[in-house]
Order: sequence, then C-alpha cells, then structure tokens
Amino acid sequence: MEGGNGSAVTEFILLGFSGFGSLRGALFWGVLCIYVVTLLGNALTILLTLADSALRAPMYFFLRHFSLVEILYTTTIVPRMLADLLASCPTIPLASCFTQLYFFALFGVTECCLLAAMAYDRYAAICRPLQYTSLLSPGACAALVGASYLMGVVTGTTHSVCIFTLPFRGANTIHHFLCDILPVLRLASASTLRGEVGNLAITVAFILAPFSLIMASYVCILATILGVATSQGRRKVFSTCSSHLFVVVLFFGTGTVAYMKPQAASSRDTDQILAVFYTVVTPMFNPFIYTLRNKEVTGALRRLLRRYCWGS
Repeated sequence: MEGGNGSAVTEFILLGFSGFGSLRGALFWGVLCIYVVTLLGNALTILLTLADSALRAPMYFFLRHFSLVEILYTTTIVPRMLADLLASCPTIPLASCFTQLYFFALFGVTECCLLAAMAYDRYAAICRPLQYTSLLSPGACAALVGASYLMGVVTGTTHSVCIFTLPFRGANTIHHFLCDILPVLRLASASTLRGEVGNLAITVAFILAPFSLIMASYVCILATILGVATSQGRRKVFSTCSSHLFVVVLFFGTGTVAYMKPQAASSRDTDQILAVFYTVVTPMFNPFIYTLRNKEVTGALRRLLRRYCWGS
C-alpha cells in the first residue's frame, strides 16, 4: 500500500471475484436466481401480512418490516455484485462506495434490532401472556420498529462518515465484492484507530447486545416451556419460536464470525464466503423458514390463492 504521498482515490477496484475465472458466469446466474427468490419470497410475506386479517398479531407486524428490510438489505449488495460479475475490471466510484457502505450498515443494524424486537414479542407471548396486549400494544410495536430504523440510520450515518472522512491516497484495491467496513478501512492512508474503535463499538452494540438480549429471552422461554405440563404443549410452544431462533443463529452466527474474529486470523476467501452467506443466501431462506413452518401463514397463502387464482 502506498503512503500518504499517493494521488487521491476517486474510485475503488473490487477484486472479490477476480479468482473465479470461467466460473463467474455460473456464479452470476446462481446469485441472480437467489436474488429473485429473495425478492419474491419476502414480497409475498409482506403481501400476506397486509392482506389477510388473520395475520394482525404483533409478530406479523414485526415480520412484515423484517421482510422489507431484507429486500432493501440484499438490494444494497446484489445488483452491484451481478454487474461486477459481468465486468472485466469492476470499479466503484468513491461516492457509490460511501452510499453502499451507508445502506449496508443501516439495514444490517436495523435487521439486528428487529430480530431483538421479535424475540421480545415471543418472550411476552409465552412468558407473560396476561400482559401481552399491553406490552405489545400497537403503539409499543410501532415504537420498537421506529427505534430499529432510527438505530440503523444513526449507525449508518456515523460509521460511514467516520470512515470516509479519512484520506484515501494511492492504494484503491478492495479484496472484496462490496464496500464492507473493514476492507475499506484498511485502505485509508491515515490512522484508522477511530474507524476501528467505531467498528468495535457498533459490533458490540448492535450484534453482541441484541444477540445477548435474544438469548436471555430464549432462556426465559425455555424455562417456561419446561414448565408446561404436557409434551404436546411443549411442542406447540417451541414451534412458535424455532423459526425465529433459526434465523437468529444464521444471521448473528455469520455476522459475529465475520466482524469479531482477530484480524490476524482473517482470510480474504473466508471473509467473502461469510459475506456471501449473510448478504445473499440467508435473506433467501428467511421467507421459507417463517412461512413453511407457520400454519397461520400457510393458511393465509391458501386463502390468497383461492381468492385470486381459483376464484373461490
């Protein structure tokens, strides 16, 4: 990397897929198919929770916003990734890199907070059922969702401004397929302590803290489940939580490994595989996890099909 005497950087070169060679065409079609399924699946979830009166519980209010954020989150990454897979030398202007990193942080943090809100919903429904309607009133649900978006906006703004006010001179090669926080930070030609501290603070505040709250909620839920008298009752209670818990493990597991592992143990290939998983693959799984395992949602889907496709 050149020092501060290099020329000011106006664009970055993304080398994330440079080693794939002839496989880039197959990867393009694979990512495109996953992206289309992600859009359709999450859009269908939004449509069902809006159209069916049976899906008016707070859980589906959170799920609707979660699906919306999934669409926006993956759209921040995938269209650019597809274009770069077709380019011989993919580049991204500095302003576009700033924009991508901003929305990547915004929607990533919003998703973390929404997952925590969904865990709180399950905790209130199972552990405090008599107080559920007061704890998760429409106003409380709106406040939780609004706070999730606000945390995303504040974090995205603060983090991207802190990084892109650093000087970038000389080196402009990002060994990644997107403008992720750490790869961009490593190219700064001045001290990156401020950015590294900010990245650690955000990781602790919006990955480890929500994950800890979610795990605490599920410890309480597990204690309640074990207190249910019948095995049938335990299965019923667990079935309402297993889908959300699976999504939590997928999202937070890959995010924690990607952002909390020591830099010395970091591998570019491993980083990119993890990034593909939590930016492309996981958003595709979520609609199936929440719909196929949920009888109320599958029932709403059948009613929607009967109404508009079969005319009954």
